[in-house]
Amino acid sequence: MSPTGIDAPATRAGAWWLAARPRTLPAAATPVVVGSSVAWTMGAFRLGPALAALLGALLIQIGTNFANDLFDFQKGADTAERQGPLRAVQAGLLTPVQVWIGIALSFGAATVCGLYLTRVAGWPVVVIGLASLLAGLAYTGGPFPLAYNGLGDLFVLLFFGFVAVCGTVWVQALRLSPLAWLAGGTVGVLATAILVVNNVRDVEQDRRAGKRTLPVLLGVSLGRIEYALLLGASYLLPALAFRLGIAPIGVLAPVLTLPLAFRLVRVVGRSSDPRRLNRALASTALLLLLHGLLLSGGLLAGGVGP
Repeated sequence: MSPTGIDAPATRAGAWWLAARPRTLPAAATPVVVGSSVAWTMGAFRLGPALAALLGALLIQIGTNFANDLFDFQKGADTAERQGPLRAVQAGLLTPVQVWIGIALSFGAATVCGLYLTRVAGWPVVVIGLASLLAGLAYTGGPFPLAYNGLGDLFVLLFFGFVAVCGTVWVQALRLSPLAWLAGGTVGVLATAILVVNNVRDVEQDRRAGKRTLPVLLGVSLGRIEYALLLGASYLLPALAFRLGIAPIGVLAPVLTLPLAFRLVRVVGRSSDPRRLNRALASTALLLLLHGLLLSGGLLAGGVGP
């Protein structure tokens, strides 16, 4: 059992499910849902590319999670004293070789999706796909791991926000719109907020392991302020889209999640209890999912479509 009271899975399939980190998958799926909704408002929604983008995003996320599980263990960031969810390699549930195979299979399957999307939408998909795969490995691996050098937040904002949303719009519409960029920013700041909770919780362990996250570099207090600012931006950007006249009033639907956002800001801003922060981590992922679904629903209700 981990320090947070999480039991190890009893089966090999359970170990792989643990390593895939299913709670992170909404962060991969939500940008595609939002991007597809933006494409709908442009009269350019296409089901085939939308589904391929969704599958590819999930596979890249899973492969990246496998890589993080392996590289964090090898670099000493995941130890028996870890306060977060159990990690498969650190707990001895999977070997490094097995995880490398999982990485290859996940990224290989994502490449198949990319080949289809390249046929549909051209060379920009190659750039997006290669950048996403390389960034997934470079997040915690390679000679300059992004997460270990204060660049994790920027990585998440770019790839889970702008790249994922705008890429989804591109493979369907073959063009981008101002709304695509604002929607990408909206999803990106919430995805980044998930990482911030993780980094605030793990700040002492990360410091000992030489993992220079922003809370390690700038302090936990600034990490908590960053979290509040990111959540605030997720409501201001849709409001800006409506104010500029590039989105229908339905884009404001995510305000229904404000009570959850206020509660999370209080918890992350005041608590140092790993168990409470673990729950806040899961709730921030839920906030991203609900926010994205409401944003998408509001855009779809605004009409147009293919």
